[in-house]
Amino acid sequence: MDKELQLCSVDDDEMVSQQPQRRKGGLITMPFIIANEALARMASLGLLPNMILYFMGSYRLHLAKATQILLLSSAASNFTPVVGAFIADSYLGRFLGAGLGSFVSFLGMGMLWLTAMIPAARPPPCNNPTKGCKSATTGQMAMLLSAFGLMSIGNGGLSCSIAFGADQVNRKDNPNNHRVLEIFFSWYYAFTTISIILALTVIVYIQEHLGWKIGFGVPAALMLLSTICFFLASPLYVKITKKNQLDYWFCTSHYCCL
Repeated sequence: MDKELQLCSVDDDEMVSQQPQRRKGGLITMPFIIANEALARMASLGLLPNMILYFMGSYRLHLAKATQILLLSSAASNFTPVVGAFIADSYLGRFLGAGLGSFVSFLGMGMLWLTAMIPAARPPPCNNPTKGCKSATTGQMAMLLSAFGLMSIGNGGLSCSIAFGADQVNRKDNPNNHRVLEIFFSWYYAFTTISIILALTVIVYIQEHLGWKIGFGVPAALMLLSTICFFLASPLYVKITKKNQLDYWFCTSHYCCL
């Protein structure tokens, strides 16, 4: 009897092992990755057009200093993707790179939203300009600059999303691999373009007509939704831990693999 039970258990194990496992990756992951990039791009770019008005109005910074902060933040955001690509391809993997980048960007936008929500996070209102107005304290400026620093760091990780998306659909054994990659990149850039248009119109309109609290809260909410969309499909992703090939990242980033 025991031998029969053992044989039955062996047969059951063999049947389970012989069942085909669902292959990870593919076009099913495309909506989550594209949503992550589109929402993140909409949130980040929607903050830029009116930011100098926020600096000069709420923090009473001079035009030159406000412009300098924005230029340094933009330069850092353009440089961190190089560092992020190296760290992701050599150590963390693209999944963690894009995921952590999304989360850190959300922290930065959340901190920026708090500067508008908390009165103590910015200088007091200037009711009598003739007697002089108080400028921002060191702590208030540190909180503001930390928000932009976190967003720049997060952008370095978010830049891995397009290469991570290519990992999901790039299957050399598929005879239609070239076509699948074309579909992915086409929809990726299409939704990215739409998100930029919405960022420069809808979010700017919200900031001008509903104030900074809602104007900064909407991008922070979009960035939170972007992060949730990315991690929601985590069981479906192909996760390559290390690749050690920066050339592949630059290739997919500039659409030259096709």
